[in-house]
Amino acid sequence: MSAQGQPISGKTVAEHNSRQSCWIIVHGHVYDVTEFLDEHPGGSKIILKYAGKDATQEYEPIHPPNAISDNLPKEKCLGPVDMGTVQKVEVKITDEEKARLARVEARPSLSEILNLHDFEAIAKLVMPEKAWAYYSSASDDEITNRENHAAYHRLWFRPRVLRDVTHVDWSTRILGHQTTMPVYITATALGKLGHPDGELNLTRSAAKHGVIQMIPTLASCSFDEIVDAAQPNQVQFLQLYVNKDREVTKRIVQHAEKRGIKALFITVDAPQLGRREKDMRMKFEADDPHEVSKSGDKVDRSQGAAKAITGFIDPGLKWSDIPWFQSITKMPLILKGVQTWEDALEAYDRGLAGVVLSNHGGRQLDFARSGIEVLVEVVEKLKEKRGVTLPNERFQVFVDGGVRRATDVLKAIALGATAVGVGRPFLYAFSAYGQDGVDKALQILHDEFEMNLRLLGANTLKDVVPDMVDTSNIHSHVVAVPGDRLYDNNYESMQTARLREIKAKL
Repeated sequence: MSAQGQPISGKTVAEHNSRQSCWIIVHGHVYDVTEFLDEHPGGSKIILKYAGKDATQEYEPIHPPNAISDNLPKEKCLGPVDMGTVQKVEVKITDEEKARLARVEARPSLSEILNLHDFEAIAKLVMPEKAWAYYSSASDDEITNRENHAAYHRLWFRPRVLRDVTHVDWSTRILGHQTTMPVYITATALGKLGHPDGELNLTRSAAKHGVIQMIPTLASCSFDEIVDAAQPNQVQFLQLYVNKDREVTKRIVQHAEKRGIKALFITVDAPQLGRREKDMRMKFEADDPHEVSKSGDKVDRSQGAAKAITGFIDPGLKWSDIPWFQSITKMPLILKGVQTWEDALEAYDRGLAGVVLSNHGGRQLDFARSGIEVLVEVVEKLKEKRGVTLPNERFQVFVDGGVRRATDVLKAIALGATAVGVGRPFLYAFSAYGQDGVDKALQILHDEFEMNLRLLGANTLKDVVPDMVDTSNIHSHVVAVPGDRLYDNNYESMQTARLREIKAKL
């Protein structure tokens, strides 16, 4: 704020456009980021590009709204700016961007989208390359990412016949809350990379279709923005990355409970960021990976968008912290990212409400097993060692990762899961088609559930029992060697939705 109490003029901001004095504008406020340049996980180059200018357009998709205020001292927020005096940032449309926009215009109609795979195929063609790299990337050789879906292919149905399936019902309850299907929209970060409305696409569709949305810690939209967009009595959960500063975590959790969030899913599989090389390569191309700080030290900027938003996560989180979480909230606590039956039983013994068997979508430890494979062991050991049969109201087990069909979900339900989390397919759906895409994705699942329950010989989810699934091959792992093209060259893959003909503009 100027000495006279008036908003800062754009002309004044524009004078601070160098490494020696760097001011930027975000959401109508001026910030002095000079001392933060070397600390910015995304590198100083991208900040200096907007020095003295409005950086909101670049900032919004990659950062949660409060990131800048949380990471800068209060005195570095200099006050509001007179937006009428701010010089517009000239955005040059490259040939690559023109080609991408042409592909957007050539998208097939939603009526031609037949399954969740189709959304991924179209999203890959129409999303900005950097956004696609962030959403689709996984760790190292991406073996676990592929295994998450492939594992479902090792489970085979044993359908029953001559049952009256005139009426089928796939609704259920998750942690005591009604849902139209045994699927929840699991937490995924940075929704605005794919669409300007970001996570709000998911909130609106979840309300329309009667499913539950899990709000991510690292959403592009603010937590309150997402909650405010919900319909009255709409059920939402919160995914939590635990902050090194426990007071920050406590504030987030208690605010969420006050706002009506019904369950807290604590992420436990990310004490350190996995190496997601697709995302990292985008970073190498965007900035100088050998950047040198003012002090002369080399600065590692190679970790891409993911690194820029995860520096606060506490690698010291441990089992003995669980009582503290139980002391600060009455919400059910679920551990998200459990990968062995031993840890699932530990969670049960410590009075937690459940676990999500998950490997973070293959984005953390490569060669971590799929959630559906771990589920088979958890079901067996809970019964053998604790006398607990799943599904169970006292302790609910969820699975995520690799789910693309209702048949995948029904396999998990048959084995004892309460519900399944689906993430990336909904990202791809709104990245390609906005909220209409998410609506279509949920309708596709709806139709698949109806068909497959009838074909299994089940009227409700309670009739989808373990005897309907053959798990004898679930632990057989066959991994294709990266770079071996023999199979790909000789196998004619299934067709996906395709773009319409792109007409060149004169």
